[in-house]
Amino acid sequence: MRVSLVFSPGARQTIEASIDVPNGSTVAQALISSGWRERFALDSNPDITYGVWNHPATLQTTLQPDDRVEIYRALRVDPKVARRERFSKQG
Repeated sequence: MRVSLVFSPGARQTIEASIDVPNGSTVAQALISSGWRERFALDSNPDITYGVWNHPATLQTTLQPDDRVEIYRALRVDPKVARRERFSKQG
């Protein structure tokens, strides 16, 4: 079955890939088979969380065909604060 993986390692960077995994695969198995677990050192970052189609997921979540696995990193700035700062710079 085919699933998509999406990750933004930094500001204005998005990486997306489609991979084939066996039926009944989990999020962890998809990350391992794609090589992303090692490539982005996901295990060493405790702030990483996961989702499937914008719904919270764990590494043990079972995937369905055409699922979109999203890898979330912690925000560095509160979006409300960033918006206020941008607005104040504009005048």
